[in-house]
Amino acid sequence: MEMLQLKYFQTVARLEHMTKAAEQLQIAQPSLSKTIARLEETVGVPLFDRQGRQIRLNQFGKTFLERVDRAFRELEEGGREIRDMAGLHKGSINLGVSITSVLPELIGAFMKQYPQVHFRQTLGTTAAMKRQLEDGEIDLCISSIAISGPDLEWKALMTEEIFIAVAPEHALAERESIHLHELAQESFISMNIGFSFRDLTDDLCSQAGFTPTITFEVDEPEGIVRLVSQGLGIAFLPALGIKARARHSLRKIRILDPNFYRTTGLAWSKKHYLSLATQRFRDYIVESYEQIQKEI
Repeated sequence: MEMLQLKYFQTVARLEHMTKAAEQLQIAQPSLSKTIARLEETVGVPLFDRQGRQIRLNQFGKTFLERVDRAFRELEEGGREIRDMAGLHKGSINLGVSITSVLPELIGAFMKQYPQVHFRQTLGTTAAMKRQLEDGEIDLCISSIAISGPDLEWKALMTEEIFIAVAPEHALAERESIHLHELAQESFISMNIGFSFRDLTDDLCSQAGFTPTITFEVDEPEGIVRLVSQGLGIAFLPALGIKARARHSLRKIRILDPNFYRTTGLAWSKKHYLSLATQRFRDYIVESYEQIQKEI
């Protein structure tokens, strides 16, 4: 069984089309067909169901593909570990986030210490980030809902209060505090469904006995702040989010009943190798949030 055979199998399995796979791999189709046939002879079972020119990955093929994908991930992580051992620390860090309040400042400060480290940041839903952690597509995840799993580690970083944010001209702008049920008829601006903060706020409103009327849904907090500042609705915002966007002069109102806090945490997979750069960044994040917690 050769590495090239397995790489060819991956491509054919994902495309389920021999001609397209051959084009993508830049080899002749007859050569690709023979390679797949030799692989099937080696494993002892057909990996595809064939009907004329159409091919479909069968149950044997699906099981084998999972193992092949896992093997290539292990090889890739092995390469990263060896490069670290050899002192090649510049590497890259794949970071998933559901919050963005303080990350630019944190990443900027870290990169001043390690200018050769490359970051790739992904903003996504809790479910998507959990899958990406399990599959090794991201190294770390910062989220406001605990991400759990048999191979996942979660560390709480910080707890902060959540407020209602309104524009200075809003009728509620002079209120210092409010019971949440008083907002049942208000128009809310919120994160899209699936984001951890949206799950938290929807649950809070449910506890108060109403379903919020969402007039705008966005996929990043800055958009929420802009819409609120234009008087197009009110929004839930964490203390740090309001502080980081003080230029918008939003008014914050404390929620009395129920009180609302969220805990931000850091998650990573115990089964995937973390580069030295990622390990250093993880330690740096923990220390930085400890300092932030003291300041709020």
